[in-house]
Amino acid sequence: MGAQCMVVGATLRGVEARPVAVEVVVSSGLPGMAIVGMPDVAVQEARERVRAAIRASGFAMPNEKIVVNLAPGDVRKTGSGFDLPIALGILAATGQVDPGLLAGRLFVGELSLEGSVRSVAGALAFGICAARQGLALVSSGEQAVPLDSLVQLALPSLGRLHAEEPFAPVACSSVAQPRPTDASAPDFRDVSGHEAAKRALQIAAAGRHGLLMMGPPGSGKTMLASRIASILPPLGQDEMLEAAVVHSVAGEDVSGILAGERPFRHPHHSATPAGLVGGGNPLRPGEISLAHQGVLFLDELAEFKGAALQALRQPMESGVVCLTRADGNVSFPARFMLVAASNPCPCGYFGDPERACTCTLPQIRQYQGRIGGPLMDRIDLQLDVARLDPSGVLDAGRGTSSAQLREGVMRGREFAARRRARDAAEAGGAASCARRGGPQEVIAACRLSPEAEAFIVSTAQACSMSGRALVSVLGVARTIADIAERDAVGADHLAEALGFRLREGIGG
Repeated sequence: MGAQCMVVGATLRGVEARPVAVEVVVSSGLPGMAIVGMPDVAVQEARERVRAAIRASGFAMPNEKIVVNLAPGDVRKTGSGFDLPIALGILAATGQVDPGLLAGRLFVGELSLEGSVRSVAGALAFGICAARQGLALVSSGEQAVPLDSLVQLALPSLGRLHAEEPFAPVACSSVAQPRPTDASAPDFRDVSGHEAAKRALQIAAAGRHGLLMMGPPGSGKTMLASRIASILPPLGQDEMLEAAVVHSVAGEDVSGILAGERPFRHPHHSATPAGLVGGGNPLRPGEISLAHQGVLFLDELAEFKGAALQALRQPMESGVVCLTRADGNVSFPARFMLVAASNPCPCGYFGDPERACTCTLPQIRQYQGRIGGPLMDRIDLQLDVARLDPSGVLDAGRGTSSAQLREGVMRGREFAARRRARDAAEAGGAASCARRGGPQEVIAACRLSPEAEAFIVSTAQACSMSGRALVSVLGVARTIADIAERDAVGADHLAEALGFRLREGIGG
């Protein structure tokens, strides 16, 4: 049996990093390197990068048979992050590096041909994995992982292994405290008029409800949607880590999220189903997962592919995307708030009092039908946004501000948290953090009086509302009552919620 060594690496599976034992054996036989244990193409390509990096760093590449086993063997190994542990395993197995340097550490990094160590996507996920295993994380050190419980070391190049102390400590600060809302961010005060739409956005933000705005071009739908981030509360500590891990795995910047900013994703309507819900090889989170704990804004909703829109239905309810592949299931978190905008017809002017629509009724129905009834049924608030009179545009800067709207959002969320805690105490259970429970929980939370119950039942019957739509209205009414700090949902709250569900005028 030849010389052998084991180094701990890790592979990404969804947004979770799993530890992998990188076992290296150097023995007599035909020179060459074989990597086994379900490696993907990027891992197989490590052979050439490792050879070049070892030689360029002043070490000797053994002219013997090298077998690298990635255990466990039933898990697909992906990415170029195995370069570093494979190279270290070879150097330790051949006595060129002290094996004691590798103990108690998890190594992740890609190697350049000249031996420098490069960072790889998923630094935060690898850091969490190392902390859970009680190991120190050794990487390029370019991305500090904000975990108090993690020891993080930097190895900028293989050549540093010649030094007496090859690993440099990296300061691992804790998750940043939420910073106050940026005063330079777009403010709702800049949007003249549209007070009903601002109110709808406030309700949506307070209760994390889905919202659809339908209106002609130039009515201000995109301007309104782009300002919703200014009224959302900053991310909490746990929310930060959840959202940051998704962005880290996708190779995107996490600094804004770690400063408390909620994600705001705005994919183009040409996005594919895989682009929205995730996919590819290796699997990558889609836009709805990148919007986790934040907002997904779909402009020109009717222009999206039907398959892409219908793929949103299950994640909107469960908060999770589950992708099934031959080697198993992978889950991505997807608790997002959907904000959508659409023209009412192909020309955009159906129902506009100032400009005649040139579309036929079948064209209008077909255009609005692209969104699909099942998806529409899952969007809690739906409203028409009309174009403003030119004189109203000059009033920009005098409307309701983001600060005013945010005050109602925070008040509603804080009251809802207290209400859920009280209800849980009365029921003898733990308070739920979920946006909404099942239908029975929503109905019970409303505490409807006989008069309010009779009102909503008669309205639902008259409007042929589905059971899902009725529960949706009750959920919105509960949020409206939370903003008003009322224990029971009254007829006035129900009437306002119905006004955001039963659309008239444009697109009606």
